[in-house]
Formats: sequence, structure tokens, C-alpha cells
Amino acid sequence: MQSLLLDFLKVTESAAIAALPWVGSGNKIAADDAATSAMRDQLNEMNMHGTIVMGEGEIDEAPMLYIGENLGKGGETEVDIAVDPIEGTTPTVNGQDNAITVIAAAPKGTLLHAPDMYMEKIAVGPKAKGEIDIEAPLLENIKAVAKATGKDITELNVLIQDRPRHKEYIDTIRKSGAKAHLFNDGDVIYATATCIENKNIDMFLGVGGAPEGVLGAVAVKSLGGEMQARLLPRNEEEVNRCKEMGLADPRGVLTHNQLVDSEDCIFAATGITDNLLLNGIKMNNGDCTTHSILINGKDKQLRYIESQYNTKQAI
Repeated sequence: MQSLLLDFLKVTESAAIAALPWVGSGNKIAADDAATSAMRDQLNEMNMHGTIVMGEGEIDEAPMLYIGENLGKGGETEVDIAVDPIEGTTPTVNGQDNAITVIAAAPKGTLLHAPDMYMEKIAVGPKAKGEIDIEAPLLENIKAVAKATGKDITELNVLIQDRPRHKEYIDTIRKSGAKAHLFNDGDVIYATATCIENKNIDMFLGVGGAPEGVLGAVAVKSLGGEMQARLLPRNEEEVNRCKEMGLADPRGVLTHNQLVDSEDCIFAATGITDNLLLNGIKMNNGDCTTHSILINGKDKQLRYIESQYNTKQAI
């Protein structure tokens, strides 16, 4: 896995650069297609047997990087991949903050294999690892995180997406005395932020996409934190699809090890537009500067990386 670190970084950099012309365009389909094609091209240049286990839909939804798609030139390394060519397509095409390209990888058989559906998630940093329980009332989790971090509840900062489905969560957080910080898009970045000390984020929770959940789980695991989750199938068809993919209890609690069962994992993300952790792509006389994070789970190492490209050559 370690030999693939820079290759996965190039995957997200290439996708971000490919999406750049579509920032502010209003054209979601074109932006997604550009980023997806760039990712696929780069992944197919890598010396690996890669399989998408969490992506945007399944084979009938191509040209997205679909669940079950095989990528790479081959070789001895077999890799599970979770991917979102653009997390934050709406902010990308509206010229707004919080758009990234993101990918995560781990040895074959160690990432959750499930359909693209909604997932309930909770994540914390290393200080509160082992103290959360997705089945417990939210107030109990708030109290447990406060105790683990040595903070008063009024000092806790909780990140949650600004959606009507989260109103009860937001009300509970604020009634407890903790601070609920709302965001519109990009929950992978916000889950990751719980594990970066200087961001002063104590908890992330909410309901969002399952691919984003697995992506966030890899980043959080690689930085020593904890995530728990639970899939939310909407009907029997989705329940049966989960069972076909090997999930005996589709609505059961997913521990962090069920989301990603390896320390030897990789997480890479590149900013398209500015966000909590990354700068967006900056242009200067035909050249662009990308800003990325590359996280190596094996040694718990986070790197911030700037790269310069000539856009005519890069795209």
C-alpha cells in the first residue's frame, strides 16, 4: 500500500484540475464527468488490482466510478477503493466553498462493501476514541465526549450538516449547552476535522451518503479517531441489496473495524474550492497550484501537499 501513496495523491489532483473549468458553470453533469474521467484514467495507470467497493451507484450508472468496477494495470497489490470524484458538486458548479476530490484505499477485503445509500454516522478524535455509542442517546454521547476531552459541555464543538432531517440533533446539541456548527456540503472533510487538534472540533454526526461515510472512516482511523455508523435502507429492495453484498444485518451498527478493517490504509483529498482543511486550486499565468492532504494510516501521518501544474498539460 505504501508504494501507492503518491499515485493516489495524483488521482485526486488530476480530478480536481479536470473539475476546475466547471467551477461556477452550473453544469453538474459535466463537472462530475470531467472529474470521474480523470480519476479513472489515473487509476488505470496504477500498478494494482483495484476494485471500487464504495462509489456512486452501480454498473448501470456509468460513467460514474461504480461499485464493482475494476481498475489498474494489475500486479501483486489488491486494493479496495472508496471514491467520490467530487464531494460537493453543487458548491463546485456554484463557485462556492467546500468542494474536494477524494479517494480512500485499503487492502482487499478490508473496506465496507455496501450500496450507495444513506448512512447515520458519528465521529470523534483520538481523545474520545472508545467513548461513543451510536445507539446511545445523543446527550449521553455529548457528556461522554466532554469527559474524555476534559472539556465542559459548553466548550464542545459539534459539526452537523444543515438539513431538516437534523433538526432534532441540532436542538439537542444546543439545549445541552454545546455548540452546533452547521455546514452545507462536504461531510468527509468535517469528519476528518475531528482528528486535527488545531481545528477544535470535538464531534461530527448526522445522516449522509454511505460512500462519504467510508471515506471519512478511513481518514478518521488513519488519524487515531473513531467512527461508528449504521446504514439506513429505505425499502426491502435496498435491504436485499445489502444482503447480496454480504451484510447479514443491513440496519445493524457498523463499528469502525467494519467500516475499515486495516491500519494499512490511504486517504487523499484535493481542494477544488476552499474548505475547512484545504485551499482551492489557485491559478497564476496558466499554471495552477493544488492543495491536498495525504494520510497514511500505517504510520498515522498526515501531510499537506502543494503541487504546481501547467493546466494545458495537466487536463
